[in-house]
Amino acid sequence: MRRNAEQSCSFLSSQELRGRKTEMTVVKVALCFLMILNIFKDIRVNADMVDVCASCHRNATCDDKTDGSGGKVCNCMYGFVGNGRTYCQDKDECQLGKICGDHTKCHNTHGSYFCTCLAGYSPSNQMNTFIPNDGTYCHDIDECVVQGVCGEGGLCQNTDGDFTCSCQTGYKVQDGSEPFNPNRDAAHCKVIDCGSPPAVLHADLLSSTVNTHYSTELQYGCRDGFQWRRGLNSSVCGLDGKWQGPSLDCEAHCGPAPELPHTEVLWDNSTAVVHRCVKGHYRHAGSDISICDITGEWQVATLHCRELKLTINDLVVFNERCLRWNAENEGYKEKYTVTFVGLRDFEHFFSDRRKMLFTSSALWPVLCLNLLPATNYTITITAESTRATATVTANTSIPVPPTPEIKYSEVEASSPTLRLRRSTNTLDSICMYEVFVLPVEGVMLFDCSSSLSRHFSTQQGCDGGYVTAQIQLRDLNAEMNFTVGDQQLYGDFFNAPLQNGKDYFIILRTVCQWRKSRTQSCIIWAKTRGTHYIMKISALVTVGSISAVGSVIIVGYWYSWYCKKSSPRHFSQVL
Repeated sequence: MRRNAEQSCSFLSSQELRGRKTEMTVVKVALCFLMILNIFKDIRVNADMVDVCASCHRNATCDDKTDGSGGKVCNCMYGFVGNGRTYCQDKDECQLGKICGDHTKCHNTHGSYFCTCLAGYSPSNQMNTFIPNDGTYCHDIDECVVQGVCGEGGLCQNTDGDFTCSCQTGYKVQDGSEPFNPNRDAAHCKVIDCGSPPAVLHADLLSSTVNTHYSTELQYGCRDGFQWRRGLNSSVCGLDGKWQGPSLDCEAHCGPAPELPHTEVLWDNSTAVVHRCVKGHYRHAGSDISICDITGEWQVATLHCRELKLTINDLVVFNERCLRWNAENEGYKEKYTVTFVGLRDFEHFFSDRRKMLFTSSALWPVLCLNLLPATNYTITITAESTRATATVTANTSIPVPPTPEIKYSEVEASSPTLRLRRSTNTLDSICMYEVFVLPVEGVMLFDCSSSLSRHFSTQQGCDGGYVTAQIQLRDLNAEMNFTVGDQQLYGDFFNAPLQNGKDYFIILRTVCQWRKSRTQSCIIWAKTRGTHYIMKISALVTVGSISAVGSVIIVGYWYSWYCKKSSPRHFSQVL
């Protein structure tokens, strides 16, 4: 039918073009219109038979048509826009303007949206989220109701959706400026510290208060003996961190400080004066303070100053290191400067130069110095107040020389090698070792302090002992090996071989000598054994007159010290 209608309409058009009669044309046109209506009727009947709901988008609903035809139509769901069939996309409600109301923020979701309040505002429904059609709105939060929100010394000012802070009087903003918000800024309030209260001449601090503006205020008053002449007697800690005021003027009643003979003013605050004796005088008696009383009169000090006649007389040295002199100071406490210089004639580059201070009020002061041994000192004492001076010399003696470290040994040899270890000393240049050889037979004791030093070639006495070596300490190292009987010269002494078959004691003596002073110490170094006697040796004991000397204790058979024949007898004696 559709095809016939198309042919008829096409034929009609061609006939019209050929100029056929009009009435024929009208008939043909009517027939063509009827055929077209039939075609569209068939098409509508076929369309009603299609399932429209099956073609709806997943975000759409299938609804009845509103034209009363009874057909179906696809509509996008709430929150989506589109044709309902091929597409339904999310609708961003937040683009519609202030949909949530004032002081809000809109949040779009898939197919919907929700609202929240801006910072500084709170929803009226007390919920975190809301939608505007439920009557919820956002109102301002008053942050200032929270105590301390601005920190110590801060004043809170609420604003629409926010708050600001400023500092109270007595506080100053730090790390920023006012106004500030502590949640965003580093600024804070810090109490203004003006430091120590200002001092006012002749006045005392009476009270300290903090006023309603948190500012420190001080009150002053004149001291006893002074009158308040003018001005402001209070001081306030200002915003600049400085005390403002006071301008108090206190005047004394008593006038100038009193004068005392041979004195000067050490300290004066117009109500009290401290006096002291002038140079060349010393305090003998009385009070040194004058007081201005409430009547306006000075209670004058009773200080009495005497002329100082201090001297240094009869300066002497005792016990080598101590000084004593007559000060004639009448109890005045004097300061002395003591200088001393020490030299040694046996050590040209040696010098001991020192100075010290000494204070004493004694009539006969005594001072002991730490002087070095074997040294010539020149000592000078000077009094500070009168510059009186005295000089004296002192010569220190030699201490007992230290005994070297040895290992005692008993050997059967004519030329034994002995060892020692020593510690160096500043007096080594005037000290030496002497090696003694003493036959055991006939020996009763050895006198360490004896100044006799017999040579091997000129032995005298019945003991037959002699010096076999004399060695200067300045030429030695810390350790020394010495062979007895090596037939060498040591100083002026010949180190002769020992006789076979005889027993000997080898004694080491340390001697230090300077001028007329001499000290020594002794120790048994070894014993060479023959075949005649078995002897026992005990420790060394030091004793003497000038300084310590040693004695050897020997237990065995002996002969008379005077070499006289006598029957042998046993002894054990400490000498």
